[in-house]
Amino acid sequence: MEKYTLDVNGKKYQVEADPEMPLLWVLRDIISLKGTKYGCGQALCGSCTVHLDGEAIRSCSFPVSEVGTQKVTTIEGLSKEGEHPLQKAWVEHVVPQCGYCQTGQIMSAAALLKRNPSPSESEIEAAMAGNICRCGTYNRIKDAIMTASKS
Repeated sequence: MEKYTLDVNGKKYQVEADPEMPLLWVLRDIISLKGTKYGCGQALCGSCTVHLDGEAIRSCSFPVSEVGTQKVTTIEGLSKEGEHPLQKAWVEHVVPQCGYCQTGQIMSAAALLKRNPSPSESEIEAAMAGNICRCGTYNRIKDAIMTASKS
């Protein structure tokens, strides 16, 4: 076990974990931030997406030892009151059905809008291609991202 100081959502956490423990389990089981979801465990579905210094990563396959001094942002840190343009657009477009993948979808979309504030539909589709929605709400996801990009 190693000791780490993690900057998560602007707050410092002292954690003790195996260096190979995925960041996902540190977030969920040690820090108790439950918004980031476990989907496949192989970085294929996107449910576990968080930001590392603003870039979307799959936390289920990212070892805590690789975080270092980088800032981690989870869905809980995107907006305190759910006022992020994407969160508002998700509600406006009634995006979720089961909702399981939605935190990862929103975090991937937020990283997209940070690097490209006005993406085209094809750019949205390319950026979101790695996020799987079992319910198939892809068109509503794309519409919500387009709406948020205009905010």
